[in-house]
Amino acid sequence: MAQPRLTDFFARRRPGPRAAPPRAKPAWRTPSPAKPAAGVPAPGPARSRKRARPPAEPARDEPAPPARRRLRLPADPVRARRGETEAGERRPPGSEETFPAGRRCSRVSSLGSPAAPASPEQAALAAGQLSLLAAQEDKITSSELKSCLQRARELGARVQELRTSAQKDAGEPSALAAEGRPAGPCEKVPAYQRFHALAQPGPPGLVLPYKYQVLAEMFRSMDTIVGMLYNRSETVTFAKVKQGVQDMMRKRFEERNVGQIRTVYPSSYRFRQERNVPTFKDGVKRSDYQLTIEPLLDQEASGMGPQLTASHLLQRRQVFRQNLVDRVREHHRAFLASLNPPMVVPEDQLTRWHPRFNVDEVPDIEPAELPQPPTTEKLATAQEVLARARSLLSPRMEKALTDLALRMVEPSSPASPSPALPATPPATPPTALKGVSQDLLERIRAKEVQKQLAQMTRGPMQEQRLQQLERLPGLARVLRSIFVSERKPVLTMEVACARMVGSYHAVMSPGEMESHVRLLSELLPDWLSLHQIRTSTYVKLDKAADLAGVSARLARLIRAEEAL
Repeated sequence: MAQPRLTDFFARRRPGPRAAPPRAKPAWRTPSPAKPAAGVPAPGPARSRKRARPPAEPARDEPAPPARRRLRLPADPVRARRGETEAGERRPPGSEETFPAGRRCSRVSSLGSPAAPASPEQAALAAGQLSLLAAQEDKITSSELKSCLQRARELGARVQELRTSAQKDAGEPSALAAEGRPAGPCEKVPAYQRFHALAQPGPPGLVLPYKYQVLAEMFRSMDTIVGMLYNRSETVTFAKVKQGVQDMMRKRFEERNVGQIRTVYPSSYRFRQERNVPTFKDGVKRSDYQLTIEPLLDQEASGMGPQLTASHLLQRRQVFRQNLVDRVREHHRAFLASLNPPMVVPEDQLTRWHPRFNVDEVPDIEPAELPQPPTTEKLATAQEVLARARSLLSPRMEKALTDLALRMVEPSSPASPSPALPATPPATPPTALKGVSQDLLERIRAKEVQKQLAQMTRGPMQEQRLQQLERLPGLARVLRSIFVSERKPVLTMEVACARMVGSYHAVMSPGEMESHVRLLSELLPDWLSLHQIRTSTYVKLDKAADLAGVSARLARLIRAEEAL
């Protein structure tokens, strides 16, 4: 009897399209000399224990399926059904589906497989289930298509709205064009020009706008070039000055800038249009008119021609800057008059601009008119030609020219009425102050006006004293902590100032720190006192005093100083 193998059991249990029948173990016999391999001899003691390998089976077209199958879980029911339908469409007629854990699906088994014959009832049930699955798949697909189409319509409508708004923005004229100024490629002024006054070093003062400072620099460069040419008795033309100023400033210098300089400082130059000026350029003819510039100077007592010296240049530069400041003062005065309530500040006491006065938004200077070359008479119409050569023409030619002149005359169109300027809307009170007492608003505004007036008329010494007062509360805390850490009732001025310089957050010299200590002893003599003994100054501090009370007294002194 043949002994079965252990692997034949798995081959029997393994499902597959081409499952081979279990193979029986072949019986290997030892040939007997008495009976040649005609029958199966009885096993004898000389039988070999080694088993010969079975003959190799012919190669299969498909590899054998593995003994174990991995469990595959679908991501979602819709995808699982879609994958089953697609797999059913792509599966060849003789193939079977693979299911988790090596088991067949009950639904597929009920539908029947090609390997197992099915009855008519089972075939009808399978056809009904297949039609139900196809209907669900069509429903899911149609819902997805509808959602995609709706999303596409929404995106299309959004794109159309954006395109319409972009066209509307491009079609609207800018504010500068409405005011009559040409709209440039970049309407917004750079930040370094709009906030130039805020970035100036040093204490606040009567700072000029950026465009005014550029114009002052142009005048300085122009005066330098004109002085060089004038001192060597050379005719100064605008072409020479333009090239020199542009080389010095690396900025464009046009006749408009010369007109602005003439507006600010009318008595600085004399401008004329002259010709027959020697030039060494191919593009300028000698007979052409050129704008010449001559500086206006006082006649010297010696009778010699005046020279544009360095002192003259410095004096003219100061006069030009002062004229620019006066122009800004006029705009500042108009701004103060437009406030509610209006403010009046004496010009000799004004040391800085109003905090809400935007210096860099001061309007530009209008250029003055420069001399233009004389216009030569040119014959442009038939009437002018007829009037000039009436005596030189024949009667027939004169009649022809007269008819042509009459045909070219057009009736003068009535002048179009000037557009009426829009009325300025009346000022309305802000809605945030609705319901607030008018007397309270008046008192607050009066106090604010008083504070701003004191700030605008404060001198340099008062400004420096106020800055020292603002540092005193912090210095008082530092000085008291130094006395507590040293555990001494008295310290020398040098030691106290050295400790304070190392402990204060700002950088200060020992001399500046000593001036602050003296000011503190002057304002609070009962808390901090100075004693001069021989050549040394000693500082004595009352450590028992409340530091909060000291800070409150200093704050009151600072408020009183700001109100002055």
